[in-house]
Amino acid sequence: MVHSILDNKANPSLDTQLNSLRHLVSTGGSSVRSGRATGLLVSRTSNHCEDTAGSELTVMPRRRRGSPTSSLDNHKPKHARMTNCVSSRGRKTHESEGVFSAKKCIAWFHEYTGPDEDVIGPEGMEKFCEDIGVEPENIVMLSLAWKLGANQMGFFTLAEWLKGMTDLQCDNVSKVQRKLDHLRSLLDDVVIFKNMYRYAYDFARERDQRSMDIDTAKTMLALLLGKHWSLFSSFHQFLEQSKYKVINRDQWCNVLEFSRLIHPDLSNYDEDGAWPVMLDEFVDWYREQTGRPRSSGSDSAAVL
Repeated sequence: MVHSILDNKANPSLDTQLNSLRHLVSTGGSSVRSGRATGLLVSRTSNHCEDTAGSELTVMPRRRRGSPTSSLDNHKPKHARMTNCVSSRGRKTHESEGVFSAKKCIAWFHEYTGPDEDVIGPEGMEKFCEDIGVEPENIVMLSLAWKLGANQMGFFTLAEWLKGMTDLQCDNVSKVQRKLDHLRSLLDDVVIFKNMYRYAYDFARERDQRSMDIDTAKTMLALLLGKHWSLFSSFHQFLEQSKYKVINRDQWCNVLEFSRLIHPDLSNYDEDGAWPVMLDEFVDWYREQTGRPRSSGSDSAAVL
């Protein structure tokens, strides 16, 4: 209708109708205020008017359809959208860090060795301890070595490293640091501690020796029993003044049993029992040092 009006302005009656329509729109007539223009749909996206009787007046461009999420995101401030993007990347990074990678584990191993070496030696071990924030003499290192199944103190082979770190699911420094509390907690388990104590004997002794030299034994006993056995200080003094230069496996294992079973006052120590002579001698020495009376049968035990 409007096209015909525009094409034939010479017709006075049509000019009158056009002017009336313009007046109605410009003066905001009641039909416009009610949201309707009789017979017309007015759109700012079009340069013409269409004959659509009874349609509502459109005063804004029609919004393109899109997903609710993208629409909401487009109305967020720029910094909020960037924050969401960073958070998403952070979650992906965290998830990727949580997945164990044998390739990364091997590359990490070689940070403490030469490129063609398959053993971490004392120097590399020192750097490893520094990286994870643990002193080499800390007992947690013994717990880690036990978990790796290391055969010799001060050395980790690639095979030991890969097997143990796979079990722990660690392929970088931060992951091992998060496992330190777990490794310490293993020492609180009576059965695990006993296994670790026995493991320490072969781990610490020299490869070409069947027994552990006395200095190494004192160091390892201090590490394992120093904080848990009330008589350790006295036993350490006994070893210092004794004739013993080495400790054999039987003696080593019985020291742990002695520390667990015998009362601090030695009142339940059976001198006729199957304890090694070294522990009989310790009991006699301790009683002499503290002035405690010797129980009956001690003379025969001393002869043995």
